[in-house]
Amino acid sequence: MKRVLSASTAIVLLSSVLAACGSDASNNAGASQSASPSTGGAASSSAAPSDNGTPKEKVTINLWSFTDEIPNMTKKYMETHPDANVEFKTTVIATTDGAYQPALDQALAGGGKDAPDLYAAESAFVLKYTQGDASDYAANYADLGLGDDLVKDAGIAQYSVDIGSKDGQLKGLAYQATGGAFIYRRSIAKDVFGTDDPATIKTAVGPGWDKFFDAAAKLKAKGYGIVSGDGDIWHPIENSSDKGWIVDGKLHIDPKREQFLDYSKQLKTNGYSNDTKDWTEAWYADMSGTGKQPIFGFFGPAWLINYVMNGQVKDTNGDWAVTEPPTGFFWGGTWLLANKNVVKDDAKKAAIADFVKWVTLDTSETGLQYYWANGTMKTGEQGTKDSVASSVVMSKSNGEVTLLGGQNMFDVFVPANANATGKNLTQYDESINLIWRDQVREYANGTKSRDKTIADFKQKVKDQLDIDSE
Repeated sequence: MKRVLSASTAIVLLSSVLAACGSDASNNAGASQSASPSTGGAASSSAAPSDNGTPKEKVTINLWSFTDEIPNMTKKYMETHPDANVEFKTTVIATTDGAYQPALDQALAGGGKDAPDLYAAESAFVLKYTQGDASDYAANYADLGLGDDLVKDAGIAQYSVDIGSKDGQLKGLAYQATGGAFIYRRSIAKDVFGTDDPATIKTAVGPGWDKFFDAAAKLKAKGYGIVSGDGDIWHPIENSSDKGWIVDGKLHIDPKREQFLDYSKQLKTNGYSNDTKDWTEAWYADMSGTGKQPIFGFFGPAWLINYVMNGQVKDTNGDWAVTEPPTGFFWGGTWLLANKNVVKDDAKKAAIADFVKWVTLDTSETGLQYYWANGTMKTGEQGTKDSVASSVVMSKSNGEVTLLGGQNMFDVFVPANANATGKNLTQYDESINLIWRDQVREYANGTKSRDKTIADFKQKVKDQLDIDSE
């Protein structure tokens, strides 16, 4: 029987996804919309003494985020750093209805003692803060004493470094790595391809989209769809393109992204998918095997497995595996940045540098990366395991997941993170992607010609963003 998800349940689900992964802003329906400043952490009640015996003033760190994910990390930091003479004052404003960025921009521009010292930015808009209009507010990690040697030693995924850098200077790092894999049903793989071995399935669906669609035809012949909807292939296509939406200040349609028009139509016309939209009940139904035809797989990072599929798979739990996708890509993530003004205060600079290092670059078993990868944020509890930025940490962590039949997902996500690129993003991606996806859907449905679809896309970008086309 098809399970119906109530609107309230869907909102709770999306909120939990965001709190776990910092994924697309369009998925932020469940996050709180109100700013919620609070003082976090379990800092010592008395300040540490100075050299002359006078207590030092406690360092207050203003932390801004769009979920409670990083604020919750501060609690673990204080637990593992009982001598830290700091307290965190957190402000959480959801990205719902576009509330977070304007508030953050105003606070950064206003400056003063209440300005953000640390702030988060998700993949949908991070380039604005690392390379774009608001990048001048961010401190270079090197100025915090966090040099390239630490990044190299931690084996940080290069795409994360590229996205977080401007003119060769690192300004932000993600604590997760969100390189994508192909997540597929073992039972369907055995029926169609004779095996569920990830090494074999990798060569059945790729590399390249020609092999992927060959596999789609084989699956269809046995009554299966290869993906749920065209949204499932969009992220691999978008994030493997050679160039982004903006080149030399003008709208550019990369040939790989333009091909999405044809791939979307091919999926629909040939019945290779269930023609669902991502983040809808029909999409979730395909994860549990209750859609109109059984679906072979989904594209996504570890967070899609852990925070979305995990609550939806039901009877298909354990019947999944991951392998490398037809093309490298990433999807989502949250970057941590520091205000450039913190370097003017030695005590604050040192405190912030220590926290940022602990979150993003510490590869020890008491660093955030290790806790996050192994699901051990809460002592004595087995929490959710996740792919992290440090390949060094993942190589010594246990990535076995029940949903994947006990497969160690890190065996796939380490190379997936390495194969992702961060050089084709722009600060306008969130808005342009929404326009593009809507236009492609009309083309796939047969309501517009290909030329009309592209012309309308260009005009809507011009009307909404005042960006001319090439």
